[in-house]
This record gives sequence, C-alpha cells and structure tokens, in this order.
Amino acid sequence: MQDKVLSLLSLATKAGKVVSGEFMTENEIKSENACLVILASDCSDNTKKKFKDMCDYRDIRLIEYSNKEELGRFIGKEFRACAAVLDHGFAASILKQLENSND
Repeated sequence: MQDKVLSLLSLATKAGKVVSGEFMTENEIKSENACLVILASDCSDNTKKKFKDMCDYRDIRLIEYSNKEELGRFIGKEFRACAAVLDHGFAASILKQLENSND
C-alpha cells in the first residue's frame, strides 16, 4: 500500500515547502515558518523532547510518523529524524490524511 502521508510529504518537498534535518527544522520553528513538524518514531528521546518543547512553546503542530529511513527516502535524503512543512495547505492535507487513516 502506498503511504499517502509520505507521498504528500514528498510532493511538498518537490514544491520546495519542506526543510529537513535538526538544524534546518529548528531554524524554521524558531522563525515560526513551520506549519507542521514531523518526527521519526525512532529518533532519540532527547530529540523528541527538544522539538516537542519548541513546538509547544510556539503552538506548532507536531506529529510522530514513520521512521528515519522512510522519512529520509520520501524527501530525497538518506536518514532524517525530523522535517518541517512550511505550507499551510500541505500541512492541512497531511493532517487530514492522518485523521482519515485512523478512522
């Protein structure tokens, strides 16, 4: 089955609306450009806490999804622990897809 959430993330990446990696993601959160932050489920607890605190403080939605290898593959990199979606439309589509898959 094709993963629609990761496909949307890939599409957003091609549109130039995704940054990935801890440094870039952190910068976009701090400048409040991030609409949605995605963390790989297998990233470290320290990383999860750091990004959760940053996102909570700025009221940015954060989700845990997939793993570092898949997250990286769908955004055209090797391994990625985190990524930030910089477009409200893509962020909303990803969240909607997540809600639909949980039904």
